[in-house]
Amino acid sequence: MTVLRPATPLDVGRVGAILSAWIDETPWMPRIHTRAEDIGFAGMMVDRGWVTVSENETITGFLARNGDNIHALYIAPTARGKGVGSCLLIDAMDQEDQLTLWTFQANTRAQVFYERHGFTPVEHTDGAGNDEGLPDIRYHWQRTDT
Repeated sequence: MTVLRPATPLDVGRVGAILSAWIDETPWMPRIHTRAEDIGFAGMMVDRGWVTVSENETITGFLARNGDNIHALYIAPTARGKGVGSCLLIDAMDQEDQLTLWTFQANTRAQVFYERHGFTPVEHTDGAGNDEGLPDIRYHWQRTDT
């Protein structure tokens, strides 16, 4: 059974490893930080209270959110396609009336995922504003009364 919970300092290594794994297996993604820096970044997000983890015996994914801004959503390679990302995203959607996030234009799988959950692209850039220098897309979601 999958459990969502706030991340603790003991989760930092696993959160950083999930982030690093995605970078390592994504051919178009440049590695601009070391794996140790990925763990440090994970630690910063956990320390700020931004990170929710999905756990099923081990951490299977995480979502980092500061208010209505999603900074990161990554799933462990063995847990992808099993609903972990949807579970984390829906949890964030339940807590806010709107959400904003960025994803890379090359990450078509993420675009399909976010659009399936009601996010709309609102801005496309040439990548000049991100560390990787890759074209990206800003997405927005707004709760609608039904």
